[in-house]
Amino acid sequence: MVKISNLHDTTENGSIKQYGAFLTFEWKGRRNTMKIAIAGAGYVGLSNAILLAQHHEVTAVDIIEEKVEMINQRRSPLVDREIEDYLANAKLDLTATTDGVHAYENADYVIISTQTNYDEKKNYFDTSSVEEVLELVLKVNPQAVIVIKSTIPVGYTQSVCEKYHTDRILFSPEFLREGQALKDNLYPSRIIVGSKEGSSEMKKAAEKFAHLLQEGAIKEDIPTLLTNLTEAEAVKLFANTYLALRVSFFNELDTFAAMKGLDAKQIIEGIGLDPRIGMQYNNPSFGYGGYCLPKDTKQLLANYDNVPNNIVGAIVDANRTRKDFIAEQILEKNPKTVGIYRLAMKANSDNYRQSSILGVMERIRAKGVNIVIYDPSLKTDTFENSKVIRDFDEFCNMSDVIVANRMDNMLSDVKEKVYTRDIYFRD
Repeated sequence: MVKISNLHDTTENGSIKQYGAFLTFEWKGRRNTMKIAIAGAGYVGLSNAILLAQHHEVTAVDIIEEKVEMINQRRSPLVDREIEDYLANAKLDLTATTDGVHAYENADYVIISTQTNYDEKKNYFDTSSVEEVLELVLKVNPQAVIVIKSTIPVGYTQSVCEKYHTDRILFSPEFLREGQALKDNLYPSRIIVGSKEGSSEMKKAAEKFAHLLQEGAIKEDIPTLLTNLTEAEAVKLFANTYLALRVSFFNELDTFAAMKGLDAKQIIEGIGLDPRIGMQYNNPSFGYGGYCLPKDTKQLLANYDNVPNNIVGAIVDANRTRKDFIAEQILEKNPKTVGIYRLAMKANSDNYRQSSILGVMERIRAKGVNIVIYDPSLKTDTFENSKVIRDFDEFCNMSDVIVANRMDNMLSDVKEKVYTRDIYFRD
């Protein structure tokens, strides 16, 4: 394990010297421009593409033509304020394409950020999209350094190194929030890059990649850690599972308060004054959701097969219990029609994948209650057999109860109808 401080490029124009655990760079000339290809233009891929395109030649690859066209027109296909701003106003050497071969064949680095959905039946991430890219890159450009940023099971990167007989694969976990993906890359909490143990060449490639991320960031002195491949994968899953644990804890505190007739806010603020606990990540919700936390907790639990555990399994179970409780609370109001206000987990996001409110909807619908949805991001007239209402006033009039995971100023005039567990009006 190596810590890196203020790392810069390892070229003939500069040198890296190590002092204890820290690496520093002495610059002597002009930086080299790298050619970087990024597979997948979702939150992870596009935010990294913009970050790196400030200083390097970047090509983003996606299978959706509409998304590619929007990026080339400098319009964001995602709801993310910083992505929208940088695409419109920043000087970027960025193009998008559906032609992976053209993008990969001359790239120095290929970053894989394709979607890996969790398969509930197999208890495993579907990594087929990652392997499709791996196989194509190794075919057209076997000398490229491949960086996996997609979420994957513990031990996966080492297994594909063995499968494809290569050590030119790094793993760098991503720590970003939906709707703030670029901001979290411009001001990262840490940078972690894993490489194959014992490979000095790939360790240098990991150092250089860490620099590329540092170079594009606004934040300085970013804590940066070089690890082995599998340890880097474990960091991602354990970090997200801990966050899910914290969400679950405050949700269960809120459940206790609701059933005992207590003020949850007073209890939360009282325990939050302990500096070891703090006042962050403590706002009750309908459960942890979003793209990462539900699947990462389940994957970590699957990785715990034959490993003694209590806490990890309980975190997965706690999310189901919370959704059961929320649904029961809503049903106790005996509504004929329940209105769902926005599907996304977070404010300023259009991503509703694995949103906790979907589980609540499923439970309410199973009791025969009519559900209508108000969500401007939805382009269809129905969603999961529920009608999508475009007019907000019509939506409010139709709904006996309006369910909102996060409160919004739009709901202030109908707050008597609103069911939420949101205390602080923030994520």
